[in-house]
Amino acid sequence: MPNAFLSNWRQNIIYIGFVVIFIVFAIALNDKGFLNINNLLNIVRQTAMIAVMAIAITFVLSAGEIDLSVGAVAGLSTVTVAMAIAVGGPSAGVLAGIGTGLAVGIFNGWLTTRVGIPSFLTTLAMMGIAKGVAMWISATAAVPILSPGYSWFFGGGNIGRIPVLLFWMAILAVIGHIILRRTGFGRRVLATGGGETASRYSGINTRDIKFKVLVISSCAAALAGMLYAGRLQSGRFQLGEGDELSVIAAAVLGGTSLFGGKGTVIGTVVGALMIGLINNGLILMGLEFSQQLIARGAIIILAVALSQKQS
Repeated sequence: MPNAFLSNWRQNIIYIGFVVIFIVFAIALNDKGFLNINNLLNIVRQTAMIAVMAIAITFVLSAGEIDLSVGAVAGLSTVTVAMAIAVGGPSAGVLAGIGTGLAVGIFNGWLTTRVGIPSFLTTLAMMGIAKGVAMWISATAAVPILSPGYSWFFGGGNIGRIPVLLFWMAILAVIGHIILRRTGFGRRVLATGGGETASRYSGINTRDIKFKVLVISSCAAALAGMLYAGRLQSGRFQLGEGDELSVIAAAVLGGTSLFGGKGTVIGTVVGALMIGLINNGLILMGLEFSQQLIARGAIIILAVALSQKQS
């Protein structure tokens, strides 16, 4: 019984940690507006794109792979979307965003599963390629988006006081959770990451599974770029820069294994919100940026260390 309790406690540390950190900040920063509804909604706005990418990364990590290109793909997507909207309107922008994600995902998946280059190296190279292409086609300048309808639907709008971004995050979280936990595809993803050789012998096409999760990841990154572009009403190659670290951290904080075979979409979303919560709280505390980095890193290390099962 004690061992079972300890195991459950460790598995649920992200939820316990989220509540504890929220309470600490609520008490310590009560006079600085932490609990103000606008501040809490801003946390959601700042976190939504990370959560969208992290949901897809959960599938990638669960299958035993990794994608380091998501931040750069998001930045590239903002630029292709903005340029397409300028030429053909919102519909062209949406198609450009989807096309960007599909093209990058197919390329990453092909190199990883057909050519045999490890996904770490494939997506690391793609990080540089995507950023370089975004800088090249935009001439390093911001590309404005002059479509109020697009901006409202993709990240800039509100329904009442609730940001549209919250609905995007919630809907994708539900879809991701159902696919990973309730479908044959999700079970094959987890089986592939848990034991690729055994999965192959049991009839699972592991190459196909890994190809698909890398395509899903790039498409989610492109969608995050579309949301960035809508919220900020422009395409900029800098958007999404460095997000890959926060995305992977969110998934691992939520209980997804870096070594495959274990993943939870709900935990990932909570992990993303926890990172946003920490960032917001540290800013309100008035810490310098360098101090914020140290404190955030220490909290994440502590949370991940506590969540690991001890032998």
